[in-house]
Amino acid sequence: SLVAAEFGLREPAPPWLPAGRIADAEVVLVPALAVDRHGNRLGRGAGFYDRTLIYAAPHARLVAVVRDDELVDELPADPHDVRMTHALTPSGGIVTLQP
Repeated sequence: SLVAAEFGLREPAPPWLPAGRIADAEVVLVPALAVDRHGNRLGRGAGFYDRTLIYAAPHARLVAVVRDDELVDELPADPHDVRMTHALTPSGGIVTLQP
């Protein structure tokens, strides 16, 4: 069940899993404002997802969920950014991204 959270959002009730548990995931769906064909993801700028994604297993599929026009050719990236392996778009489905 969901409980009230900050900013008027609803989230799963505690207990929450520690960030390191992401290492058990085979697929991680990651929200994005945009992603480029090299796996660089544009988020909201605070780095919260990147601080957790570093714990993902090397073989895990990191999937940026974007609209069709948010899959672009190139985005800027910082050294701490974790690259996505795939994008999921409404009309293109799963798209493999190249590093």
